Amino acid sequence: MTPRNADLIKQIHDWISLHRDEGIAFLQELVRIPSIQGNETEVQLLVADKLRSLALDVDMWEPDGEMLVTHPYFCSPRNRFTGSPNVVGFLKGSGGGRSIILNGHIDVVPEGNREMWGDDPYSGHVVDGKLYGRGATDMKGGNVSLLLALEAIQRLGLKLKGDVIFESVIEEESGGAGTLAAIVKGYRADAALIPEPTNMRIFPKQQGSMWFRIEVKGRSAHGGTRYEGVSAIEKSMTVIQHIRELEELRNARVTDPLYANNPIPIPINIGVIQGGNWPSSVADTVNLEGRMGVAPEEKLEEAKAEMSRWMAGLRDKDPWFEAHPPGVTWFGAQWVPGCVDPEHALMQVLIQQYREVKQVEPVIEASPWGTDGGLLTVVGETPCIIFGPGITGVAHYPNEHIEIERVFEVAEIITLTVIHWCELDETEA
Repeated sequence: MTPRNADLIKQIHDWISLHRDEGIAFLQELVRIPSIQGNETEVQLLVADKLRSLALDVDMWEPDGEMLVTHPYFCSPRNRFTGSPNVVGFLKGSGGGRSIILNGHIDVVPEGNREMWGDDPYSGHVVDGKLYGRGATDMKGGNVSLLLALEAIQRLGLKLKGDVIFESVIEEESGGAGTLAAIVKGYRADAALIPEPTNMRIFPKQQGSMWFRIEVKGRSAHGGTRYEGVSAIEKSMTVIQHIRELEELRNARVTDPLYANNPIPIPINIGVIQGGNWPSSVADTVNLEGRMGVAPEEKLEEAKAEMSRWMAGLRDKDPWFEAHPPGVTWFGAQWVPGCVDPEHALMQVLIQQYREVKQVEPVIEASPWGTDGGLLTVVGETPCIIFGPGITGVAHYPNEHIEIERVFEVAEIITLTVIHWCELDETEA
């Protein structure tokens, strides 16, 4: 470590430590606003005000759903975004440095059954070093890490050569329309970071996923003479087993060491089974709905094609499926897989700054779930790495929380990463 770097690390650490209470209070403000889909305006106004206080140029807009719906990567249960604005803050560099996007989603999933929570789901209460509330870990805590990094750079008077683009986006939880809207509007950079809840692991690769629906057909009959019918429920058991075999085949091909600690790197999950309409009737239709994982290097279209080919093989297991092939349709949410070379320059900068702050080696793995990073990498041509302070195991759960100390550690690491990636302009320092 050079003396200059040691001084910089201490300077940033001291500033962030001094403003710890302010950071906690701001995270509490964010968490106390229930920014579920369609209800993001209030929280985004708060973010926009913070960016303006840091002298960033602010762009706030509601995505044009009619335009986005024609994009091949658009995915959303709605095509009107009234009350759901994106916010982008732009910090212009002096020139000659690399640019970076700092992206975080502001939308949260619904709180679910409030009786499962020990406190109000949007309390923001701090207990034993943990801040509680829906969105604390997924991913408002990570967003605060980004904002603290920007504030440290600005308040300390550090001038960068490269541009920094901060994106507070909507719709990540339902497929990424907010990030897609930012890409379509022209926001791109040399690289990107998203502080999703990774337990401070670094993810250069992210699994993608898609939702599917399969209709299994039978033939109805009276339950008293069920042998005269064909049960779609029983046939669906064959279909489910067939899908499980596809899952095994696909995962046997995954040899990436970044998935070494993941028992099923790209799962195929059946989440919904609906069928039959009367206890005394043989069910003539069953609908299965599920989620298909997609490998980081794989394209969504390739995974769809493999599923279709595999389902056609059911006729070899049961003659019924020759005349009654189960139909596969793709619907609802999808997340684009993303893959960044672990030797990418931003990876090396991030790893080194992690070492400087934590004094240990980071854990580097592949993400077990999808993020907006795939859209940034594939569609936005902006290689994206996922690294954040949140706790993977409590995202979307009752009593969601984040360890406050992790928020500030990640803020330090990201501050240093941005500085080393974009480069300091020493002539203006």
